Amino acid sequence: MILALICFAATNSTLTNENASHQGHHSTGLLVLIAFVTSAPLVLRTRFPLAAWAASAAALIWTSLVIPPGSIGGPKFPLAGALVYGLCLYAVAVRCRPRIVIVAAVVTVAGAAFIDPGTVAQVVFLAAVPLLLGVAVRVRRSGARQLEEQERRHSGERALLEERQRIARELHDVVAHHMSVIAIQAEAAPYKTADPPPELVESFGEIRASALAGLAELRRVLGVLRTGGQDTTPQPGLAELDALLDSARSGGVSVTVTCSGDPVALSEGVDLSAYRIVQEALSNAMRHAPGSHVQVDMAYRGDGLALEVRNDVGSRTAPVLVGSGDHAAGGGHGLIGMRERAAMLGGSLDAGPTEDGGFQVSAVLPVSPRSEEAE
Repeated sequence: MILALICFAATNSTLTNENASHQGHHSTGLLVLIAFVTSAPLVLRTRFPLAAWAASAAALIWTSLVIPPGSIGGPKFPLAGALVYGLCLYAVAVRCRPRIVIVAAVVTVAGAAFIDPGTVAQVVFLAAVPLLLGVAVRVRRSGARQLEEQERRHSGERALLEERQRIARELHDVVAHHMSVIAIQAEAAPYKTADPPPELVESFGEIRASALAGLAELRRVLGVLRTGGQDTTPQPGLAELDALLDSARSGGVSVTVTCSGDPVALSEGVDLSAYRIVQEALSNAMRHAPGSHVQVDMAYRGDGLALEVRNDVGSRTAPVLVGSGDHAAGGGHGLIGMRERAAMLGGSLDAGPTEDGGFQVSAVLPVSPRSEEAE
């Protein structure tokens, strides 16, 4: 604004003096108007560089038509007007797209040829200065922004890696320690009594095997968390369902399985998600309804794979927690994880208590090409 006022005052003073030295052919109001339209584009230069440049170019052309160059003496282009135009051209070079900068340069040369063909060479030289400066500043700012963006991205990656390592330390120091203790105690427990029953020895052996399997899985996850890399270990699928059912049976629930429809080849994502959903449902049944009967139904349908895992109220001699914890509709991280797996593949999952007091998990996982995309 201050620079615009200075240019206005300088232009008005110069035009008034030159007009007075040539018998005052032009009115004072016209000279004030010319000074105003010549200097006003500076006000728009910062926020609207393209509009400011266009207004400055139009002002120079209009001024040359009203007062032909050299008609009242002085330079062929008003110095203040040329300064305003150069500043606007610089702003265009800094803030506008390259093709707009090229158009502005072409229009500048064409405008100079229209106003006075003899000044084209001078205009080309003078216009090159703000254009080159603007391009240099633009490149420098672009490089600075890219460096800042890379720094922010690296900072985010560094924070993510630190958080993953912190989680890995917590899992190793707490969970892995307790699972190791469980495995050791399960191995030593049969030797604390003389002639333990074979069933007891077998049960403790299964507890130890489960704890060791959990430790191995935990170490694999810890390795992925610490390195931040991809897990290349083969993931389980429905082909390993029998081993999962045997583990559930040894955990105190009876399980029956039915399969209907024509089995089709499943993608890795659908196969893994189906296995994990059944695994989590069986785990909830063992935790909240020990001694219950669990029915697992799998149906290959036209729209995908339908899974249903349903358990009854469980043994009356064991604490029945159906409806609590993960069994509470919408509560716990287990159900959230199952829903997220189904939603990731474009499927759906419903879970809730049944009328007879049990609990049921129903999921539909699509096996169409859309599920491949989701994976």
